[in-house]
Amino acid sequence: MITKLSQIIDAVLSRPRKRLVVAYAQDSHTLQSVGEAVDRGIVDATLIGDPAEIGRICREEGIDEGKFTIIAESVDVKCVAMAVQMIHEGKADILMKGLVSTDKYMRGILNKEYGLVPPKGVLSHVVVLQLPDYPRLLLASDVAVIPAPELSQKVAIAKYLIRTAEALGNDNPRMAFIAPSEQMLPGIPSCVDAAILAKMADRGQLGRVTADGPLALDVALFEEAARTKKLTSPVAGHADCLLFPNLDAANVFFKSSTKLAHAELAGMVVGTKAPCVLTSRDDSKASKLYSIALAALSAR
Repeated sequence: MITKLSQIIDAVLSRPRKRLVVAYAQDSHTLQSVGEAVDRGIVDATLIGDPAEIGRICREEGIDEGKFTIIAESVDVKCVAMAVQMIHEGKADILMKGLVSTDKYMRGILNKEYGLVPPKGVLSHVVVLQLPDYPRLLLASDVAVIPAPELSQKVAIAKYLIRTAEALGNDNPRMAFIAPSEQMLPGIPSCVDAAILAKMADRGQLGRVTADGPLALDVALFEEAARTKKLTSPVAGHADCLLFPNLDAANVFFKSSTKLAHAELAGMVVGTKAPCVLTSRDDSKASKLYSIALAALSAR
């Protein structure tokens, strides 16, 4: 089982290279991480963007632009459309966001004519965190896409978390359905949803997973908190996956983990026909490389 982000790269290298296409690929962090992914044998890369600007950045950063296939297009939304169409036509296996804004990137993925979301599909985002003081990789969702997921969407998100955990070699992950309290409080909707999801998991409706909820975050992550609260749970203190009640809670946890606890990360949009790398402009070069490797590990 993979327990460190660096091991994702090791796992990918035993497989054939995947084909990555980057939309509006003209910022230094993206070019650095994609260049390293090519050098390491993780992917072959096609860059869609302004060749002059890509060349300028490559020269400044000491990157050999000859390692990339470059397709000329200077308009950001057209870059996204061309990249998505390459995935749709089977010419690439992984989509990655370059300098284009997230809303334009997501609109391209959701395009009704040749977009990447199946009919009635649920689009979501999974992040894998490596926290300095947590003994295993921690998966969390949804930190970026669905503001207030309904129960049916939470079922889909749970399955995406399980699928990502399986890609990391964990065939029976422990999942916590996060709420403000580990008590079943009928007046708090997140507690109700968590209890329903936990019962669904018990009955095998979510797949191979050991799950519990509602669980407060401290109980999910720390055995001492569970002991103090006299809670017996197969998940408490040992969670591999956290399913948050809404984007607000998930995003605050995600940013607190990276900015205050100095977590490294890998993340991708899921529920699509192919993995889509979605990173922030201020994510580290290492995190972007890990995200590419995670997408390559998950790609069919």
